[in-house]
Amino acid sequence: MNEIPKVVFSRTLESADDWPETRIAGGDTAEEIAKLKAEPGKDLVAAGGTAFLHSLIKLGVVDEYRLWVLPAATGKGAPLFPQLERPANLRLLKSTPFPSGTLELVYAAADK
Repeated sequence: MNEIPKVVFSRTLESADDWPETRIAGGDTAEEIAKLKAEPGKDLVAAGGTAFLHSLIKLGVVDEYRLWVLPAATGKGAPLFPQLERPANLRLLKSTPFPSGTLELVYAAADK
């Protein structure tokens, strides 16, 4: 993890010097994502809290969703998708069952 390039989206951090291969993106999220997608290299993977995830979904910058369905039900949790202006139609690309009962579902926007 330390060797791969990372981008931290923050409006308050000025430096990420303590974490190797890390830079700060503090501008407009849509513009920062567009810049990252224009760079050469492999796919981008986003990890973060619910508010960050929701902002990416609302901006329409998510190309692929990788959902893991776990064989447990807690009856609580944050919704995956925020209030959307219109439904997000998804197309199943792949499904992978694991011996544990976990199921990985890979979706893309139906119009992409």
